Amino acid sequence: MYHSVTELAEKLGVSTSRIRFLINTGRIKGAFKVGEIWVIPVVDSKPQVTKGSRGPELSWKKCRPDFISRIHVNQQEIQRNKETGAREPVISVKNYKGNNYGHEVIIHGCCRVVYQPDNPLDCGAKVWIETYSRVDHINRNENSQKAVV
Repeated sequence: MYHSVTELAEKLGVSTSRIRFLINTGRIKGAFKVGEIWVIPVVDSKPQVTKGSRGPELSWKKCRPDFISRIHVNQQEIQRNKETGAREPVISVKNYKGNNYGHEVIIHGCCRVVYQPDNPLDCGAKVWIETYSRVDHINRNENSQKAVV
């Protein structure tokens, strides 16, 4: 597979001038010019780069870890609150740290609403909100049984 300088720079998370510098110093193997455009061969979505004599090693853009938060409303808890008259929190925030409940959720950033009836979450939710941003949840009931962080 081949990429241009701009495609490779965007994919690796470095500047185009850095890619051109590596090409001009002969550190990217197999790079050649077609007209005015550099064509760079890639293996496993990375170019073959030789090690430099000085300075730090090359570091490419890392894949983002799965620190996604999923927020959904627990319908069983709503039904239980209706029957018993309790005011237990029903909004569930699931992330890599665990599962937390609250009465209110504040999302600091962008998010998306997901509806997947054929592929629900482990808890059975078919509609939820996903975000990589920080999520604060507020529990208004001090003597609630649910854990809140």
